Amino acid sequence: MSDSEKIDNTRRNLIVATSVVGGVAGAGAAIPFVTSWWPSERAKAAGAPVEVDISKLEPGEMKVVEWRGKPVWVVRRTREMLDSLRAVAARLTDPDSKSSEQPEYAQNEARARKPEFMVMEGVCTHLGCSPQQKGAEAKAEMGGDWAGGFYCPCHGSKFDYAGRVFKGAPAPLNLPVPPHTYLSETTIVIGEDRKGA
Repeated sequence: MSDSEKIDNTRRNLIVATSVVGGVAGAGAAIPFVTSWWPSERAKAAGAPVEVDISKLEPGEMKVVEWRGKPVWVVRRTREMLDSLRAVAARLTDPDSKSSEQPEYAQNEARARKPEFMVMEGVCTHLGCSPQQKGAEAKAEMGGDWAGGFYCPCHGSKFDYAGRVFKGAPAPLNLPVPPHTYLSETTIVIGEDRKGA
C-alpha cells in the first residue's frame, strides 16, 4: 500500500467518524427541539385540552382531572341521580341555568351533552372551595329532603347532581360546565368544543 493510499484511508476514516459524531450530535440537538413543540404538563393545566378515559367509570363513580388549574369532575350518573334532578328543581336558585356558565349544548336539565355523564368544574362559585360529593344516604347530615349532590364544607352551599345551587346557599351561581366533546364512547376531551360530538 502506497503512502497516498494510507493517507486517503485515514482521511476517509476521519470523514466517516466526523460524520457519525456530527449526526449523533444533530439528533441529540433535534430531539429536545422537537419535544419542545409538545405541550408540557404546565401548558395542559393552563388550558390545553385534557383527554379523559371513561371506559372503566362505573355508575355512581366520579373521576377528577385537572384542567386550567381547576379540578374537573366526570361523574357517571345513575338513574336515581338523573331522576333527582327533576325532583329538586323547585328548591334551586337557577334551575334552568340561565345565569350560569355552560356551553349551549349543556343548557338542559342534565347540563350535559350526554345525560349519563356529568362534566363539571369542581369549584364552588362562592369563594372557590371544592365541594364534596354526598350521596342520598347522607340525609341525616344534609337534611331530610336531601337527594344527593355536592356540599361545600367552607360555607354550606349545596348543589344537585347537575351542579345547580340550592336556594339559600351563599354560592350565587351554579357550578360551571367546561367545554367538552366525545372523541368516542370511552373518551371525553375537556377544553375542546366540537359541533355534534
